[in-house]
Parts: sequence; structure tokens; C-alpha cells
Amino acid sequence: EGRVREAYVDNAVAQRAVRIVAEGVGAAPLAMMDDAIAPLVNATSAGQSLLETMAAHLLLHGNSYVQVICGADDKPAELFALRPDRITIEPDEKGWPVAYAYRAGEHQTRFAAHDEMGRPTIIHIKAFHPTDDHYGLGCLGAAAKAVAVHHAAAQWNKALLDNAARPSGALVFDPGPDGSALSADQFDRLKAEMEASFAGSGNAGRPMLLEGGLKWQSMSMTPADMDFVALKAAAAREIALAFGVPPMLLGLPGDNSYANYKEANRALWRLTILPLAGKILDGLSGALGAWWGDVSLSVDRDQIPALSEDRERLWAQVSAADFLSPEEKRAMLGID
Repeated sequence: EGRVREAYVDNAVAQRAVRIVAEGVGAAPLAMMDDAIAPLVNATSAGQSLLETMAAHLLLHGNSYVQVICGADDKPAELFALRPDRITIEPDEKGWPVAYAYRAGEHQTRFAAHDEMGRPTIIHIKAFHPTDDHYGLGCLGAAAKAVAVHHAAAQWNKALLDNAARPSGALVFDPGPDGSALSADQFDRLKAEMEASFAGSGNAGRPMLLEGGLKWQSMSMTPADMDFVALKAAAAREIALAFGVPPMLLGLPGDNSYANYKEANRALWRLTILPLAGKILDGLSGALGAWWGDVSLSVDRDQIPALSEDRERLWAQVSAADFLSPEEKRAMLGID
């Protein structure tokens, strides 16, 4: 929970990257499906879209849990996404999950993995984890260091702004011919007056009146000290990389390897949104098949504006194939 709060709640780059992918999955057009299943998949429960919430949970945690709530006809009436950070998997002696414990504060609810008919009560979809049998691996682990660097660079930036974007300078005490030095009380009083009257962005440019024996030595930062700007941009690009979003779509400088915004958006759909949507829909299809038999949920790629050029190219190639019959062309294009 702490890592999610640091990355998603407090970091603009990570939050925007997750929202781009999750909202893309939630808004992806779905192919025709059974009239009983469509309301379940497209529903908004407790103010949250099912597919969008599942996508965000998979990106952040690597796990997505959906509670299957059945109605009076003993068929699913609602699919509700549960918070992954509140769920603990309980395996049996052989290591297979038999129950899911959901903790909210001091309350705990235990869900059996399957009901008496062998149908799932909790749909668990997880990302691949090479060292864990029960929990998936999200993007937060890979992005955690980049998020920490980005936060540190932002705090450094704010501290510089609070000090007029540079270390203002130093007060140098001239001991004079007698070699006297500032007493402890004089040093503390001088330091307090500096912090109260001259530190901070609100006092930038304020003239300073010095007592005898004090002179002001101006200081500036070297280009290496100012490299925090490049450091912050590099950390932001690494965060975008962890969540599979082209940096161009987040307005980040550098790494603009795509010819234009349209190509970057097409790459986002091909490499990130469609694979994630397919994983979620396949998991839901397998679970809902326990009630409706063969269930097929998929994204209708023909209705995705970002992939329209790919579809136009395919149609042109198939139309130009004179050796194919009209029926074969329609079959290749997926038209009944």
C-alpha cells in the first residue's frame, strides 16, 4: 500500500502512465458477446469500471481479484473488483489455493476458492512472476527506484526554488587585527536572523544589511550541480518504460524514437493495451465459462481508431488478391 501511494498517488508520471493504459483497456471496444455477459463486463460497480480497475490493479500489483456475486438464479449478477493489497491467498498442503482472505481494517472475510459446484467465487488474474507461485509481479517493483529518484529530484528542485534556484552565498567574518571570532551566541543570533529575514522564495532579492566585520561572498552552482533536471527527466522516462507507455505520450523530453504522436499511440495499443486487455478478457472468459459454457471475450480491433491504418492496409492487400474468391476474402477479414 505504501509503495502504491508513493508511486500512484504522489507521482504524476506514474499516475498518468497507469491511467493511460487502464482507461484504454476500459474503453476498448469489445466484440459481440452474450446478452447475459455484456452487462457484467461493461458494468460500473461502486463507481469503478470493472475492466479499467482490473487493468490498474494488474499494472500496480500484478494481481487482480474479482468477486463473483450470484443472483437468485444462481448465475453471476455482478463482478466486483477487490483491492489486491488486502487479499491473502491460503494454499492447501499441496500448494494449491483453497481460499482468499480479504482484510479491511480489523474485519476479515474468507472466500473459498470454489463453491460446492466447483465454480470460482474469486477470479484471480495475475501477471507472470518467476519466483512466486501464487502472486503476480506488477510494475511497481521495477519502477520503485525510478519513482524514488524522481521524488528526490523534485524535492531538490523545490529546495533550490526556495533558495532562489542557487545557494545564495556565505557570510564571511573578518576577525580583524585582534583575531577575534564570533561567539556562540552571536553565531546563533546571526543564523536565526538569516533564516527569518532572508531565506525562502518570499525573501528573494531582499537587500541585506551587515554589521561590522561581516562581508557577503556570493556563490553559484556548477553545471554538474544543476544536473538534477536531466536526472529527473531520465527517471520519468524509466517510469514510463516500466508501465509500457511511450514517453512522447506523457510529454517527456528525449527518447522520441517514434516518427510522430500517431505512431507512438499505435505502439501503445499494440504493445501494452491490447495484450493487457487480452489477458483480462481471457481470464474472465475462463471463469464465466463455468456458468455459460464456451465464453469468448475479445477486443474488436476494427473499431480502434489508433489501428485504423493497419486495418485499411489489410483490406487493400486482401482486395488486391485476385486469386482469392469473395468468400475467401471475407473469411480472411473476419466477416461472416
